[in-house]
Amino acid sequence: MLAAVAVVDMLVGHTVGLLTLLSLGPAFAAVVGGLIRMIVVSSLALLLCVVLATYQDFFNSLDDRLAFLSVLGVSVAGVIASTLRQRQERELSAVRTVAAAAQQVLLRPVPAGSGPVKIAVRYISATSRATIGGDLYEVIAAADATRLIIGDVQGKGLEAVKMASTVLGSFREVAPDAADLAVIADRIEATLARELTDEQFVTAIIAQVSEDGSKVELLNRGHPAPVLVGSAGPRLMESAEGGLPLGLAQFAEAPGRRSVIEVSPGDRLLFYTDGVSEARSRSGEFFPLLQCQAVREATHPDEILDGLSGDVLRHVGHELDDDAAMLLIRREPT
Repeated sequence: MLAAVAVVDMLVGHTVGLLTLLSLGPAFAAVVGGLIRMIVVSSLALLLCVVLATYQDFFNSLDDRLAFLSVLGVSVAGVIASTLRQRQERELSAVRTVAAAAQQVLLRPVPAGSGPVKIAVRYISATSRATIGGDLYEVIAAADATRLIIGDVQGKGLEAVKMASTVLGSFREVAPDAADLAVIADRIEATLARELTDEQFVTAIIAQVSEDGSKVELLNRGHPAPVLVGSAGPRLMESAEGGLPLGLAQFAEAPGRRSVIEVSPGDRLLFYTDGVSEARSRSGEFFPLLQCQAVREATHPDEILDGLSGDVLRHVGHELDDDAAMLLIRREPT
């Protein structure tokens, strides 16, 4: 760019007033380059300005003097801006490092499965550049079974992350040794009673997968029903629809009802949060989960969730309005 301005200025003469265009070099460098690059480009722009002005009897023209001052001013401002930008980038990098560490604590890698049961998870944050939010999941190995939870904290931001951490901490503590799912739910309820405000709640499914993967016992607390994908295609397991969300136990007339899903070899059971099922396109249409090609046709858990994640984002056409978590289990064919 600087060379082009210099060549054109020499061809047309200084009366056209092209020297001020040399300030474009430092301006662009301030936006996209580092401090060293900014200093090099600014120095080169000032040097060209002086050389061209000297060649064309520069100091006899007030306009040319102003052109030199404009290049100098943009260069100085660019150096300052570049320094501040790099400082902010370093601070943002440090924040991302902390967020990545927090993600490893809050949403730890889950086991790939046990025996004939294979597991995969995915998380899409609605917050730009964030990797964690108010959705949650966890998988814990217990005696002769695998226990899991997927949930969605009402609200957004740091408060939602705090509540998700509370739920996961309670689940991790009690799930390995609890007698049944009701005990797990009651322990989480007791913990939330000390933490939640009157306006907060958590929808969740707490599940137990038998050792051979043939049965999945569910306790649904106000969460979207899972989808079972078998030989007949995907179907919503409406029998697994449940009671009030966690945190609202004081309003429940009866304990949550448990349900059992029979899983055949090769079947997949998909759990998800409403960031998936309620994702809307620009025209306001909900994401057609049961018609998703990856859900219907793919068989490997990771392949299914990769395809589903991509389809949700394409359907919406922009960043999600709500976090989306997905957890899928597959009973391997015998």
